[in-house]
Amino acid sequence: MQIQNQAWISFSTNRYQKNDSAITRTLEKLSGGDKLTRAADNASGLSISETMRGQIKGLARAQQNMQDGISVLEVTDSGLQHVSNVLQRVRELAVQSSSDTVTDEDRVTTQKELDQLLQSIDDTADKMEFNTQNILGNVRPLYIHVGANSGQTLRIDTVNVSTSQLGLAIAELTTQEKANDLITKVDKAQTIISNHLANTGSDYESLSHHKDNVSNTEISLQKTESLIRDPDMALEMMEFVKQGIRQKGDELLIKQTNQNVSDVLRLFQ
Repeated sequence: MQIQNQAWISFSTNRYQKNDSAITRTLEKLSGGDKLTRAADNASGLSISETMRGQIKGLARAQQNMQDGISVLEVTDSGLQHVSNVLQRVRELAVQSSSDTVTDEDRVTTQKELDQLLQSIDDTADKMEFNTQNILGNVRPLYIHVGANSGQTLRIDTVNVSTSQLGLAIAELTTQEKANDLITKVDKAQTIISNHLANTGSDYESLSHHKDNVSNTEISLQKTESLIRDPDMALEMMEFVKQGIRQKGDELLIKQTNQNVSDVLRLFQ
């Protein structure tokens, strides 16, 4: 007489253990908010996801680099605008001193103001800095890393707006002839400043557009990476409920089987 089906008990117990493991994995996804809690969940997906995460972090840092570059250009533009305004005043003084209605004493007084204005230009060239680096007193390239990978850079250039570079190292208003000559010098200096402003504006637009493109790329990668890593919470909750029902059923089955065995054994007591 057969009173116990060991194979059936083993099957039910094994299914209960597997379902318990599945519940544990589902809880890990729900609590951690990560679909890939271990490499075994999706080895290739995990590898792709880690590569994407490196790209995303690199693009985020590149955007900060570009924002720093944009800030450099904003400071440069501010300094160039100041120099341009000073040159406008210098030209005004030169035009004034070119007239015979101005006395020599007036020209001496005007020369003092001119000297102060030119010193202001040199001070701007010497002292305007970004992160302790001079940006208006010498010409050198600045390479901004604008991507997540090696070699992805854009170049912007610092400028030199000192009076010597602008052709105003020697500037006098003490005579009508010298004042006339200064007008020509100032016009040439203004042309130099205008070119610097145009280049600065062009670099600004280039960096701004590139930053926007990198931002869009980062967002796209984040969405793609999210599809790989982030669990569908509604789906996982449905799976959790289904596993819970299945587990309860297995518990009842094992309990009922054990109860039947106990009832049969009592017949022999």
